[in-house]
Amino acid sequence: MQFQQLQYFVAVAETRHFTRAAEVVHVAQPSLSQQIKALERELGADLFLRARGNITLTDAGEALLPLARRILADADTARQEVQELAQLRSGRVRLGATPSLCTGLLPDVLRAFHDRYPGIRLLIEEGGSHDLVRELARGALDLALVVLPLPTPSPALTTVEVLREDLVVVSSPEAPAPGGGRRTVDIPDLEGERLVMFRHGYDLRELTVAACRSAGFEPDFAVEGGEMDAVLGFVRAGLGVAVVPRMVAARSGRGLRVTPLARPGLARTIALAHRSDVAPPRAARELQRMLLER
Repeated sequence: MQFQQLQYFVAVAETRHFTRAAEVVHVAQPSLSQQIKALERELGADLFLRARGNITLTDAGEALLPLARRILADADTARQEVQELAQLRSGRVRLGATPSLCTGLLPDVLRAFHDRYPGIRLLIEEGGSHDLVRELARGALDLALVVLPLPTPSPALTTVEVLREDLVVVSSPEAPAPGGGRRTVDIPDLEGERLVMFRHGYDLRELTVAACRSAGFEPDFAVEGGEMDAVLGFVRAGLGVAVVPRMVAARSGRGLRVTPLARPGLARTIALAHRSDVAPPRAARELQRMLLER
């Protein structure tokens, strides 16, 4: 049974005339008649009574008509939904990002994407780069913003650099300024400071601890184990200082003193990752384009 045969059958059933039905479906009348006969042979029953030019449905035709109309209607609905998705009127994007990127980079980009494509649902998953890479590999995400280098490089993933972001030191305005109040802070200046530190597995934790050890000292933690919002809150409360991305400090800087790190400072490279073997959906590709052009 072919979809086209059902179209022809419904047209004849509704017009009760083979020639008019052929005009409705834009096909030659002999071709339409041949397809109706082929459908009848396949079903093993006549669908129409043809008597003196009067076309009526047989019992088999009456039984098939509502089913055929439903199939055609479902196909039309499917066609419209696919077209809407292709034109970015509907669909979804599953994006993973580290918590600091959710705070710093994403709000403005996602707002611009939502304004342009309000019918696209945005599903955001926060996590460390290691967790996001695993979710990408199992197909649970379309895209992920991760920190390079990846904890476990994989040829199954394609990464494209989005930006290189400087890190800064944030502290409470009511506490003594790190580095004696100078305009910039060197990493060795943090040796005498108590740090508010992120949880294990957090990219910023590994980067900060490695920088301190390279400078010859072990960092002293006042509080550790928090996510980005908690770390900023603890710093505002005067529990210690923290090293955070510049964009996070700019967006969340109220109630914080922000001090740049002296050159060469610290920076991190942010990349957009997706599976190499599967092209992201069109909506995800559009979000990717906006992130890369930001």
